[in-house]
Amino acid sequence: MHRGQWAEAEKKFLEIVAMAPGDVGAHANLGVIYMRQQKWKRALDELHAAEKLAPQIPGIRLDIGLVYYREGEYHKAIAPFESVLRDQPDSEQARHLVGLCYMFDERYADATAALEPLWPSLNGDLSYLYVLAVAAGNVDRHDLEEKSLARLLEVGQNSPALHLLLGKAYLNRGDDDKALAELEQAAQADAKLPMVHYNIGIIYKRKRDLDKAKEEFLKDIAVEPDVAYNYDELGTMCLASEQNVEARRYFEQALHRNSQIGTSWYGLAKIDKAEKHYAEALKALDSAGAIDPKSASVHYLRAQILTQLGRKAEALTEFATVRRLQSETAGKLERDISGGKYRDPQLPTEVK
Repeated sequence: MHRGQWAEAEKKFLEIVAMAPGDVGAHANLGVIYMRQQKWKRALDELHAAEKLAPQIPGIRLDIGLVYYREGEYHKAIAPFESVLRDQPDSEQARHLVGLCYMFDERYADATAALEPLWPSLNGDLSYLYVLAVAAGNVDRHDLEEKSLARLLEVGQNSPALHLLLGKAYLNRGDDDKALAELEQAAQADAKLPMVHYNIGIIYKRKRDLDKAKEEFLKDIAVEPDVAYNYDELGTMCLASEQNVEARRYFEQALHRNSQIGTSWYGLAKIDKAEKHYAEALKALDSAGAIDPKSASVHYLRAQILTQLGRKAEALTEFATVRRLQSETAGKLERDISGGKYRDPQLPTEVK
C-alpha cells in the first residue's frame, strides 16, 4: 500500500480476509485501496464490513463519508461525518467536510455553524473563506460574510484565484455584473485558470447570450475536460434549441463523469419522450427523481409518458403529486434548469 502497489496489496488483504473474515484492518485497508482506485461501490462494501466489526473506530466512518462525498452523494455523507465529529469534536477534517456537505444540502445555517469555528486555523485558506462567506450570506449573517470577504481580499493579494473566488461569491449573491467583472479580470490574468470560463458561461447563460455561453463552456472543457457541469450546461442549451442529437451527446458525457446530475437525466428523459422511447425515458426519470424527489417537473413528465402508455391510473397519481409539489417550494432540479440557483462544481474539490 505505501508503495502504491494496489493490485498486490489487494491480493494480500483478500488472502487475509479469506483466512480471517473478522479482520477489521484487512477490510478497512481494502476499502482504502478501492477508494484510491475510485471503485466506490467496492470501497463502501469493505468499509461497511469494517464498520460492522468495529463501530467504535471513527476513521472507518470518516472514510465512508469520504466515499459518499467523492461520489457526489453529499446528503448521505452527512451522517458519517457527524458521527465522527461527535466522537472527535476537534477533527478539523470532519468539520470542514460536513460543512461543505451542509452547503450542498442547502443547510446554510448548519454550514455556517460548522465552518465558523475553523476560522482560527483556516482564515488563510482562500477556499474556506469563500465557502464561509457564501454560507453566512445565505442566512443573513452579513457581519461574518463581510469579514470573510475582507479577509479573502487580504489573503488573495490581487491574484487570479482571488478574482475567481470573488466572482463566484457575487454569483451566489445574484450580482452578475460584479461577478463578470471579477471573472474577466481573473481570465485576463490566467486564461487557463480552472473554472473561470465555466463561471463566465453561467453569467452569459443567465443573460440569454447563448452563443457566448457556449463558447465559454467549451473553453473550460479545453482546460479541464472532466468537469461534468460544462457538458450538462451545453446539453441544456442544445435541448432548449431543439438540437436533440447534440443535447443527448452532452448529457451522456456529463453523466459519464458524474451520475448525480439530475438535470442531465431529466434532459435525456425529455429527448427519449420526444423520440417515443418511453421505457428509456422512465428509467432516466427514475434516476432524476432519486436525486431530487421533490421535482414537480420530473413527476409531470412521468405523468405525460404514463398517459401516452395508457397507464391512466398511474398518470393521475403523478399529476396529483405535481399539484402538491407546485404548492410547495420549487425543487432543486427546477432551479438548476432555470439557472436561478448557482451551481459551484468546484466545491467538492476544496477539501482533499
